[in-house]
Amino acid sequence: MSFSQEVKNEILRHRITKPCCNVAAAYAVACFGKYFDDRGVVLQTENEGVALFAQKAYRRCGVQGEVLRKERPTGPVFEFSVKDSAEIEKMLDLFGHTGKEPTLRIRPEHFKCQKCVQTFIASAFLCCGTMTDPEKSYNLEFLSTRHYLSQQLEAMLAEHDFHPHRALRKGANTVYVKAADHIEDLLTFMGAGGAAMRIMDQRLYNEMRNKTNRLSNCETANLGKSVQAAVQVQLAIERLEAAGALATLPENLRQTAKMRMQYPDLPLAKLAQKMDPPVSKAGLSHRLKRIQEAAQRLQDTASSEKETNHA
Repeated sequence: MSFSQEVKNEILRHRITKPCCNVAAAYAVACFGKYFDDRGVVLQTENEGVALFAQKAYRRCGVQGEVLRKERPTGPVFEFSVKDSAEIEKMLDLFGHTGKEPTLRIRPEHFKCQKCVQTFIASAFLCCGTMTDPEKSYNLEFLSTRHYLSQQLEAMLAEHDFHPHRALRKGANTVYVKAADHIEDLLTFMGAGGAAMRIMDQRLYNEMRNKTNRLSNCETANLGKSVQAAVQVQLAIERLEAAGALATLPENLRQTAKMRMQYPDLPLAKLAQKMDPPVSKAGLSHRLKRIQEAAQRLQDTASSEKETNHA
């Protein structure tokens, strides 16, 4: 089962107790179904529970509709419809529409209380909403072929600080919310608090995983730098030793070179404590730098002599 269906099933578990909210739910089905005009109303959905929800909402408003199951290659589709002329007349009278409006617009007089708005938006999601799996991304959408309805829905969501956006995609008007915290608030508003908690948990997990990855990458990079520095020091010591120049260095540098070669993989902080007497990490780093400088001078001198002999 997709995450969208889980959200819709959670919304469906909430009972609508107030008559005005029931009208708001039925009105959302009309606005965001397949069509709504003087031919009646039709809603098609892959979720049987949504079709039965629509039928029950209309029945409570005194309008009778039917639910049909239609087989498709991709799976069954459930269709709720009101097509009987007498029932269509009741429905249009209930919603205050003629069925011949050139553009369908949401009538705010159907929202008698704050719960009506919540029920309308939740019912709209049941009819035309989708939600991506939070393990992949955060995105909640309402899809509609009607421009003005989408525009009004966007305004309703914005009024409640859900920060929606609107776009036209493949001929469908899409009202969407992408910020995880706003999606959590909207799901809770629609009655899907469990889904909101799942997104919250996933978001915390993602943040922790990203933080762990950043720390791991940082430690790996630091380790790489440390290994590279240790190799350069060892090459410098070997160069000095091969040229017999190591014995010419001061006693503290000779001791440092000996300890570095004896413990090639030991971190600087621990190697510093093995010195006799122990030194600070910064002090040991300074000694190793002096050894590398001595090796570089030796190499420069050898290069200079080679050029002179060649000339």
